[in-house]
Amino acid sequence: MLERLQKILSQAGVASRRESEGIIAAGRVAVNGTVATELGTKADPDTDTITLDGKPITIEEKRVYILLYKPVGYMTTMKDPEGRPIVSDLLKGVKERVYPIGRLDYNTEGLLLLTNDGALANSLMHPSHEVDKGYLVRVSGQVSPLQIKKLSEGVKLEDGMTAPAKVLPVSESENNSWISITIHEGRYRQVRRMCEAVGLNVVRLKRARYDFLEIGDMKPGEYRHLAPEEVTRLNRKMAPVGTGRGPRKTGVVARRGSTGTGRGTR
Repeated sequence: MLERLQKILSQAGVASRRESEGIIAAGRVAVNGTVATELGTKADPDTDTITLDGKPITIEEKRVYILLYKPVGYMTTMKDPEGRPIVSDLLKGVKERVYPIGRLDYNTEGLLLLTNDGALANSLMHPSHEVDKGYLVRVSGQVSPLQIKKLSEGVKLEDGMTAPAKVLPVSESENNSWISITIHEGRYRQVRRMCEAVGLNVVRLKRARYDFLEIGDMKPGEYRHLAPEEVTRLNRKMAPVGTGRGPRKTGVVARRGSTGTGRGTR
């Protein structure tokens, strides 16, 4: 998006907008190799090369942390070659480019975190941190104590044994049952495959919790920004043991595009 150079310099932390005007007028700023001295000059920080005294400047942006209730029928990707809806379509009003932490598949609904904080995203997805993900699962018919026991102890899938899970019955009727499953692994379609392995047919799958974050009374398609204390709590939990690293401050800036994504559990 085209923006005035003084605004871009300010966003990059070079100087205030007023001070940046003097820098531009002095001929110290160039756009794609051409010196710009007019204060009305605009550039696109995403596509243009902007330099100050011959050195490229880095545009920075505020870190953003979003909790989204992903509905069924949305892809957890930034682009879908088949043209299906993607989760970023739901983030109306969010200007920053954010990425999902892990994934929920097309037919799975529930809590999804998105951010442009690559360091936190990578930490949350790293297996060593064993972040709990809680799911509500509706299955056909009734669930036997033996099936719950097998799920709890771990089941053998084509890619190996799963780690023990916390599995509890929630409710049941003649036609279907609800159970809760809490896991910390992030294998592809893990919850569905675990249920299939013990003879359960999944009718509906909803991620209701991610670590201490709960979906609460959010409705499909709704999202909210995490509160600063929630971000601080996530950062504190992700700090490597023995490093003495305290929680990072919220509301600081990160380099544009410095984020990561990965495959998660569905």
